[in-house]
Amino acid sequence: QVQLIESGGGLVQAGDSLRLSCAASGGVWSNRHMGWFRQAPGKEREFVAVIRWSGGTTLYADSVEGRFTISRDNAKNTVYLQMNSLKPEDTAVYYCASTPPYYSGPLYSRAGYPYWGQGTQVIVSS
Repeated sequence: QVQLIESGGGLVQAGDSLRLSCAASGGVWSNRHMGWFRQAPGKEREFVAVIRWSGGTTLYADSVEGRFTISRDNAKNTVYLQMNSLKPEDTAVYYCASTPPYYSGPLYSRAGYPYWGQGTQVIVSS
């Protein structure tokens, strides 16, 4: 059974840092792109970052570029999201997601990710 479990969320002040983790199980994960999305209250779930399975190249939303870093440890089946210089507008539930194996479609869209975690809450106070 494919499963993604996020951890690391919490309440922080503006300017602080947090590192989210996503532990994957139930399949082969080294051949899947792994992404992070977030959903703020009353808003649509939006793309944050993705790391490709081949070469480990990364893509980021403009709103987090330069502040967030996505990485993966295939030996541990874990994906990380290091979040620095957090802002109140980063407040959201953060979701880890995975594409199917060897996926070659768009990476910014939720439609490319059939596997999702339950989410972890991040609250940034001003």
